[in-house]
Amino acid sequence: MLTLALDTATGVCTVGLVRDGHVLAEYDISVGLTHSEGLMPQVDQMFARTGIKKEEIDRIAVSIGPGSFTGLRIGLAAAEAMAYAWQCGICGVNTLEALAWNIPVEGIVLAPVLDAQKGNYYTAFYEWVGGELKERQPVEMADADMLLDQLRVFGKPVLLLGECKRLMQIPLPEGISVVPEQVRLPKASSVALASEGMKALTGEGVFSLRPYYIRKSEAEELWEKRHPQG
Repeated sequence: MLTLALDTATGVCTVGLVRDGHVLAEYDISVGLTHSEGLMPQVDQMFARTGIKKEEIDRIAVSIGPGSFTGLRIGLAAAEAMAYAWQCGICGVNTLEALAWNIPVEGIVLAPVLDAQKGNYYTAFYEWVGGELKERQPVEMADADMLLDQLRVFGKPVLLLGECKRLMQIPLPEGISVVPEQVRLPKASSVALASEGMKALTGEGVFSLRPYYIRKSEAEELWEKRHPQG
């Protein structure tokens, strides 16, 4: 199974090729380019360097959120278009769950976080048990105080990963730490690995995936304020 994976949920644009659990290539860019500028050139360059042809792709795995509203739309639209044109399958992967695949280590709680704006975070808690990733708390939105209070109760080491810059600026409780930068942010290879075992959508079904936003965008909230119901 050859998987092309994409993650555009954050400021990092990452693409990768994974065959049967083996990472063949990964290309990460985090220099301020918009994903609409960088995504397809990255995919093209990765194909050129590996010699792999688009016809060889069995399925595409794409991060569907939570995350940046614009970034998610760009990644999902590109993934759907490629899957339909190349007649391959597509899988949507939770962005936070994919982050937990960056560190497949047992005995710790993994707490991936993504910036939800206004001092809040999208977060979920995971733990590796017997080689399988277990969800300890489903995705929710929380501020920093609530997040740290929830993590204190586990009684075992906790690793924060994802968009942690603001959390790194405050004192963290004992036993809670931030992982090194090289494994902190999204990786397309983790999206591909997290998708293994998922049933891929094919044909017209590739267009049925939807971004996992959690909350409404600021534009939607503003529109609703200006156009109250009733």
